[in-house]
Amino acid sequence: MAMSLRNLSAVVLGTLLAAGCSGLSAEDRNLLIQTQATANDAKADAARAASAAQQSAEQARAAAADARAANEKAERMFSRSQRKTRS
Repeated sequence: MAMSLRNLSAVVLGTLLAAGCSGLSAEDRNLLIQTQATANDAKADAARAASAAQQSAEQARAAAADARAANEKAERMFSRSQRKTRS
């Protein structure tokens, strides 16, 4: 979230500087445009990373549920085995 806000502020700052400073040289304008493009790329990268993290979290939750189910099954099998041995 903090990275996203930082990227957003960089984009807004770049846009404001580019729009509000008509006295900038062509080189300065190009630098601002490049900075804005870099900020947009960083924002897109952050969105992709957030999506990948969410997907990984969902997969981890599913794996944990599978592990719990397998553990419960193993416990039932063990209990059944113990009852048969005692009989």
